[in-house]
Amino acid sequence: QVQLVESGGGLVQAGGSLRLSCEASGRTFNNYAMGWFRQAPGKEREFVAAINWSGGNTAYSDSVKGRFTISRDNAKNTVYLKMNSLSPDDTAIYYCAARYILLGVSSREYDYWGQGTQVTVSS
Repeated sequence: QVQLVESGGGLVQAGGSLRLSCEASGRTFNNYAMGWFRQAPGKEREFVAAINWSGGNTAYSDSVKGRFTISRDNAKNTVYLKMNSLSPDDTAIYYCAARYILLGVSSREYDYWGQGTQVTVSS
């Protein structure tokens, strides 16, 4: 089992920035690719960003590319999502997820999930 705990969400004005963190425990963190997903009210959960076990390979959705950056610190068992130039369209619950070894862009590919952290962007 892998336990994931997100933090760093909150209320921010449009154009602002936030950094989300997700701390993992329970298994060897650097055996897992990590992903960030989000779900807005009334919408399906969507892929945001992912990073492979070493941090050498990343993927982003088109909607966040150039604004968000995913990174990880394996010594701290933590993955981060730095979000810049936020807009109201980014308002959602953000979830981190873990997948054994391989980076993925579909929520179905991930085995473990955190409880989520709310991000609200005001206009």
